[in-house]
Amino acid sequence: MSVTTEPPRTSRPPLQPAATPAPVRRDGRWIDDWNPDDERFWEDHGKKIAKKNLAFSIFAEHIGFSLWVIWGVIAINLANVGIALSLSELFWLTALPNLVGSFLRIPYTFAVPRFGGRVWTMISASLLFIPALLLAIVVPSGWLADQSHDTQLWVLMLCAATAGFGGGNFSSSMANISYFYPERQKGAALGLNAAGGNLGVAVAQLVVPLVIIIGVPAAAVKVMPHEVHLAYAGLIWIPFIIVAAVGAYLYMDSLSQAKADKASYVKAAKQPHAWIMSVLYIGTFGSFIGYSFALPLVIKNTFPEFLANHTFIATYLAGLGFVGALIGSIARPLGGWLADRVGGARVTLGCFLGMGLFTLLAIVGVNERSFGLFFGAYCVIFALAGAGNGSTYRMIPAIFSALGRRQGEDAATKLDFKRQAAAVIGIAGAIGALGGFFIQLAFRQASLGVTAAVKAADTPAEKVQVAAAHADWSIGALWVFLGAYVVMALMTWAFYMRRSTSTGPVPSVADAAV
Repeated sequence: MSVTTEPPRTSRPPLQPAATPAPVRRDGRWIDDWNPDDERFWEDHGKKIAKKNLAFSIFAEHIGFSLWVIWGVIAINLANVGIALSLSELFWLTALPNLVGSFLRIPYTFAVPRFGGRVWTMISASLLFIPALLLAIVVPSGWLADQSHDTQLWVLMLCAATAGFGGGNFSSSMANISYFYPERQKGAALGLNAAGGNLGVAVAQLVVPLVIIIGVPAAAVKVMPHEVHLAYAGLIWIPFIIVAAVGAYLYMDSLSQAKADKASYVKAAKQPHAWIMSVLYIGTFGSFIGYSFALPLVIKNTFPEFLANHTFIATYLAGLGFVGALIGSIARPLGGWLADRVGGARVTLGCFLGMGLFTLLAIVGVNERSFGLFFGAYCVIFALAGAGNGSTYRMIPAIFSALGRRQGEDAATKLDFKRQAAAVIGIAGAIGALGGFFIQLAFRQASLGVTAAVKAADTPAEKVQVAAAHADWSIGALWVFLGAYVVMALMTWAFYMRRSTSTGPVPSVADAAV
């Protein structure tokens, strides 16, 4: 009897989809075939490329923020190198970088499509050599020390204004990275990019006060005025600027899809919600960056008796700003995360109400001469401002998505309003940064009285006495900020938490925002 046997059956592996072709880079590391919303392309190639570009973008933006706020540290140390400026003049040195950086945010946004993300990151990083070298060479020079008071002020103002280059980096960095990531991951990527940049504020305020006293005896540092090496405040950033520029040139990419959508900006500018959200962002990001610049100068001239008895805090006064900036930077992504769960408008409303309450406590701290109460209140204000940064940015796409649904559910309408939302993020980023300038302008105006009184005093001892007698000079500005937070809280409630407004029912927008 014959027996037939069959060959053993083997299990065949399931067919795997063919890998997507890798994107081809043409001259200048331009990529034409970029499709991150294709999941297969994203997993095979896109994710790795996007993460690499994000890393170098964060690094360059981080250095930009550090140079942007550095004059908050320099201003309180000019007396140590023999340059005597009034309080109102010092506020100009911290306000100008803020103002210039705010205006640069719009052209920086359009620079990415014009030059490409890779080349523009290299250019914007290289521009940081200007404020760093001016600070290293001109500010501590014997030439400047020999000039008249007016000449010193104008030269210092010009040097400080160049630090605004660092403020523009945020917009170009955010615009560039938004093109690399799929829609479902843009929020997380942009949150990391923004938080990494904001941390540059904290790093500058922690590192620079320590760097400028390298080589100065510890005993001498406790004496006011004392020797400082302001040149080090500029030189320390030079190697990092080189790394940022060279790293961008060698490893970053440019996407041909990153087009300047001017039509979306025009359409967005006609939407009332674009300007409402810009005002709200003035209250959140403007508070974060404005207080980051101004707080060391405010503390120095509000609590002289406390600083006289606490030499360590007086010596590292700018380092106190590090605490607030760090808290605000960490709170930003947390605010976005919370907004995803309970609603952007609810979080934003809570932030403004809290900022108003703790501003009131800061006023009490000034009146009661309590540095602890004042500084503790401002730490909470930084946290709420940071959280508000995240929640307001979360509101913008939700609001414009709801506006788009009113017009129709077709793909073209959705894309149109998505682009308008992206444009509003750019507009709000620029206008919101102006809030920092307004905060410093308010402090400067509040200081004019004490500045005039100090100037009228005859002797240095009398000037010190007059300054101490007017240590509550900042209260007028604090009341203005309190009023602004109340108004912004009311705006948030009226436009995004009520179910109707005087202009008609807006239930879809309210539902999206909350």
